[in-house]
Amino acid sequence: MTYIDAVILDLTEWACRRFQVVTGRTNVWLAVQLTNLSIILYFLWAMMSFWNDVSMRFAVGLFCAGLSYILTQTVLKDPIELHENAAYMRVAKGLRNPRRLRDAVLRTSFLTLSLVLSYPVVLVYVNLRMPIVALTYSLIVLTTLVLYLLACDPLPPCVGRLQAWLAGIAPARAWSRSLQPQEPDSRAQRLIATDPSRGPARREPSGRLPPETRARFREAPRRDARASAARPESVRHRASTGT
Repeated sequence: MTYIDAVILDLTEWACRRFQVVTGRTNVWLAVQLTNLSIILYFLWAMMSFWNDVSMRFAVGLFCAGLSYILTQTVLKDPIELHENAAYMRVAKGLRNPRRLRDAVLRTSFLTLSLVLSYPVVLVYVNLRMPIVALTYSLIVLTTLVLYLLACDPLPPCVGRLQAWLAGIAPARAWSRSLQPQEPDSRAQRLIATDPSRGPARREPSGRLPPETRARFREAPRRDARASAARPESVRHRASTGT
């Protein structure tokens, strides 16, 4: 059974590293998500087991509330990034995960339990239609998966391919939106956009003047530039002679 445990652990670590390359999420993140799912399933299992009795229902509600408070103060208190940074530092030092040897007996026990109970659970669920049995077995399988995930070593921090692909799509969408015409903001602009006749009258470019108007402009006396430039001198000279 030890050899089977080692093979399954190596396969789990390989799958977690492939998942990290694609999404950027580590095995620690996967283990935390499966732990949250197992907590929800455990609460459902407790409610389904003691739902018929009113007094037991109240006791189960208090127990679940107390357990939720304890979990928020212990297991779920630290953020995921703290555990991921600890795993990164351990891998950077060249150390293997100590859970590979420390939790070997616990992993083997849950793995044996999952394999042995698989056939009886399927048989009972198919013939007797008892959801509580399938829910109990799912809790055992989830616990086994969490134990194997926590014993793996992650890759160094990297940006996932999926995240990089989504980050490349966002600028392209922003550029395509910038090319689209902007919607009118005010009510007046919306009215002008719907009915151009309500907008301000545009000044049409004038054509050529009629012949009589052009002849009149030609006959009009033109001001000489030299005379207009010399005029201030004459005015100044008159002013000086008058004084």
